[in-house]
Amino acid sequence: MDDRPCRIAVLEDDEATRRYFEQCIRDNEALMLVASFRTLAEANAWFGARDSRSDHGAEILLTDLGLPDGHGLELIRALRTTHPSCEILVISVFGDAETVVDCVEAGAVGYIHKDSQPADVAQVILDVRRGASPISPMIARKLLERLRGTSAALPAADVSLTTAESEVLELIARGYSYAEIARLRGVSIHTVQTHVKNLYRKLAVHSRSEAVYEATQLGLIGPLRTP
Repeated sequence: MDDRPCRIAVLEDDEATRRYFEQCIRDNEALMLVASFRTLAEANAWFGARDSRSDHGAEILLTDLGLPDGHGLELIRALRTTHPSCEILVISVFGDAETVVDCVEAGAVGYIHKDSQPADVAQVILDVRRGASPISPMIARKLLERLRGTSAALPAADVSLTTAESEVLELIARGYSYAEIARLRGVSIHTVQTHVKNLYRKLAVHSRSEAVYEATQLGLIGPLRTP
């Protein structure tokens, strides 16, 4: 695990909420606030100016959904392609589980409540850095139901993975972060990102949870094991 502070960006149009999350991050020495935005345009400009491999980019983005100039889903979908190593947490007050499922399907790893205590905010972020996906059992169940209903019925023979891609997929399924996978395999994070992009393309998915589910259905990986 990287001992350097986890780099965080926040996208939230409500000033009080944005400042609250900024302070939660600043108060924890394991976290570092690298950027804060009020609009989609600001976030798009910042991410667009940074290479996904940069050590100055964000490892985790906390994003609101209802923004003055659009919906947070737009950025989630875009970053899955342009910055796949940046994990995304949705800032939510919604009781609508379907909204959260939409975000997870788009590529978010989970959500964090606006009324979370500072210690909980930090813990969720650090859990995500370790490869966890903070979603409730209800959200997980709804996501699984939706995936079962929309999953393409591809025969396993149609999906050919390289040895490296299979190894990365297995480690993703076991909950390892990209940084941990890179260390375990003795390669760069950029190499891991390339394998992940290829996996997404071959499995026709857009997130890690979808990739694991699809691969399990196709028999490409066995029952999940914890690290």
